[in-house]
Amino acid sequence: MLTIYSDKHHLHHGTELKDGKLKPCFEMPGRADTILARVQKEALGEIIAPNAYPVSVYTRVHSERYVRFLESAWSQWQAMGRQHDALPLTWPVRDMRTDIEPIHIDGKLGFYAMDAGVPITAGTWEAVKSSADLALTGADKIAGGLPAAFALCRPPGHHAASEYMGGYCYLNNAAIAAQSLVDQGAKKVVVLDVDYHHGNGTQTIFYDRPDVMFVSLHGDPLHSYPYYLGHKDEAGKGEGLGFNHNYPLPHGTDWAHYQIALADALQKIQAYNPDAVVISLGVDTFEHDPISQFKLKNSDYLSLGQQIASLKKPTLFVMEGGYMVDDIGINAVNVLKGFENA
Repeated sequence: MLTIYSDKHHLHHGTELKDGKLKPCFEMPGRADTILARVQKEALGEIIAPNAYPVSVYTRVHSERYVRFLESAWSQWQAMGRQHDALPLTWPVRDMRTDIEPIHIDGKLGFYAMDAGVPITAGTWEAVKSSADLALTGADKIAGGLPAAFALCRPPGHHAASEYMGGYCYLNNAAIAAQSLVDQGAKKVVVLDVDYHHGNGTQTIFYDRPDVMFVSLHGDPLHSYPYYLGHKDEAGKGEGLGFNHNYPLPHGTDWAHYQIALADALQKIQAYNPDAVVISLGVDTFEHDPISQFKLKNSDYLSLGQQIASLKKPTLFVMEGGYMVDDIGINAVNVLKGFENA
């Protein structure tokens, strides 16, 4: 399987506010490094660098003012005499206005963020842009006839919506790739999100559209991040009604129970009959993941890949979460091996 990868992800790593403390983000460069090493060890296939794309491609799913903010946030932060990581100070919660963008960088950071897990550093924009370009390069390969590809994206993307960042995500790589496939002629695309955390950003971007179906298996938002989206009754709206499917699952879910939900999800995807499938590949469903609560084992990821292959559709894997660094390479590559060997 073709892998698309860039070293530019090393330009980004910062601190987050978690458990009441400022600490280094769980989302770290070692995640992608470990996956790359496993791809090489398993001789999965060719590894290529991404193409470069204009900002206008990102604004197919994100607003122009949000992308401009990401481009300029660090320089605005520095202009205040600050050299440490930029994190939000305040958020526009209920009954506050969200139609007027603040001028001050402290206002902008909260205006465009859902949490304090999205630090902006000197290298963040270059890393984020490169990550989106990986997914776009993969989409181009799929649109060109390649049956499958793996975009080794970092930072991840599925929590980023059209106008906000969150959960280590800045640009929504999977959504940008899905939109690119539509723009290149696909009539119907599915985004299947298997990350432990609900892909709230992806859901929001496509919620009123019938041409991109969103399907997600994830920890129940009553107990798991992002808490405020991902419930079963969220089915889409307007023309998108019936094209959004959530499978919230309880803490402790193992493969025996996970695969029941997966089988139902795959049945819905088959009935939709998409031209292409984008997989938001999170492996934080692993039993030893430090910030998640499922119980999948290393070998289960081979089965996951096999089940995805049963769709028999052109498939782009886009890397999302997974924070047990020692095993992230094994689990991510097991999905890809399972898919290829099915």
